[in-house]
Amino acid sequence: MNARIKPRIDLPDRVRLKDEIPLRTPRVIYVDPCDRCNFQCKFCPTGNREILRKVSGRGHGVMDFELYKKFVDGFCEFDDVVKVVRLYKDGEPLLNPRFPDMVAYAKKSGCCEKVDTTSNASLLTRELGSRIVEAGLDRVNISVEGVNGAQYKEFSNISLDYEKFVDNIAYFYERRAQCEVFVKINGDILDEEQTRDFYKTFGDISDGIFVEHAIDYWPRFEQKRVEINEEVGLLGDKSREVLVCPYVFYEMAVNSDGTYSLCRFDWKRMQPLGGDLGANVTPKRIWNSIHLWQLQCLFLRGERKSRWYCANCGELRQGSPADLDEFREMLLDRF
Repeated sequence: MNARIKPRIDLPDRVRLKDEIPLRTPRVIYVDPCDRCNFQCKFCPTGNREILRKVSGRGHGVMDFELYKKFVDGFCEFDDVVKVVRLYKDGEPLLNPRFPDMVAYAKKSGCCEKVDTTSNASLLTRELGSRIVEAGLDRVNISVEGVNGAQYKEFSNISLDYEKFVDNIAYFYERRAQCEVFVKINGDILDEEQTRDFYKTFGDISDGIFVEHAIDYWPRFEQKRVEINEEVGLLGDKSREVLVCPYVFYEMAVNSDGTYSLCRFDWKRMQPLGGDLGANVTPKRIWNSIHLWQLQCLFLRGERKSRWYCANCGELRQGSPADLDEFREMLLDRF
């Protein structure tokens, strides 16, 4: 097997983070190319079409390319270069027909060091893969939802030509140039033999590979149709909860309709930034806003549980967040 068994997540360095915040520039900016998905995975709110029809601001579809360019131009106004522009948030990025152009525009702008994405790769044809590599994508995290077509049908409610799916990923990997390919799967749906099949199938057509566990990513999504073991973390470690959300200090999230969200997991659009002004407010202005500063201070005061939307965040229990809890008084003084 060529791939390293390695999580797709670059674990944050909490010591370095506590020394650097408040940051003049977000490290990671999530931009959603499309807030819809062609899958209906059991654990994900975007796959629940009935629920999404009732959620204000969802179902917008693809991000307009001119609007996207406006945001990227705004990223160039930050004091420092953004570490990563992540073309992913709520939906399947490859549903946006301008996805390769989005990659190329961000790369040519000089606003960021890297551009990456997360995709189910079901739409990753040979032609599209070649265009994405040529555009300069630095990394793709591929979410695999089964080890055969039957599992895809049962878990994601999609009829998938599994052999062709694997072949397209192999073709992309062979021609990936600068693009790192990471493949991950929810191991909770696999038995031991299927886990071996996963490593055998993708181990030689990826740079990194990992078996993860399902966690309660999305706040206030009670309609999930999978069992979640809250004692186990995303990476198989024992779950532990942090009080201070680190993401509000180094991430920014832009929805496909041009609005801003405080949190990349805010699938219900319950935590907007910038009000109704949307793209009329520059990213730098949002990042330096009193509203965001007040929310950051709230977290540093240890008051996350007072925010109904943030109180039971599964990511802060089962994910791999940087633990800033012991530094919060020092950081509050700094703020």
